[in-house]
Amino acid sequence: MPGTSRPTAVSKAVSNAALMDAIWDSLAGFYGDFTSAAADEGLTSSQAKTLTVLRRGPASMRSLATTLHCDASNVTGIIDRLEARALVRREPSPTDRRVKNVVLTDDGVRTVETVRTGMLATHTALDGLPDADRVALHDLLQRLFATPERGPGTPG
Repeated sequence: MPGTSRPTAVSKAVSNAALMDAIWDSLAGFYGDFTSAAADEGLTSSQAKTLTVLRRGPASMRSLATTLHCDASNVTGIIDRLEARALVRREPSPTDRRVKNVVLTDDGVRTVETVRTGMLATHTALDGLPDADRVALHDLLQRLFATPERGPGTPG
């Protein structure tokens, strides 16, 4: 019919720029909430990120530097401060005694859970999603940000 346009699949698509803006805005809100909750526990965001990474299990100093995208000397300082608070400990790797793994202590586990619980804005936003949207969001994030060491569907 002249004068009426039917939306096509292409016109319904969301541009990469719009998706990147939405991801940026979401991450900025998440990171702000995370940073605030970490500060409430007397942690810097880098210290809290390190504890969060260690929730998945012990990690070598080198793998922490890679995961956190920072220099190994920065990781050493972060771990020194977390160790001084008894939130982590260093122990020899079971496969290579030259390598030190960093492990969360019980206090470290409690602290990182307190930080995550304290992210009230994030919890409020996630709690507002219906179950189907939560599943879809989880699946999309797993696919979107899958890495070789954490393939699709690997719990974070």
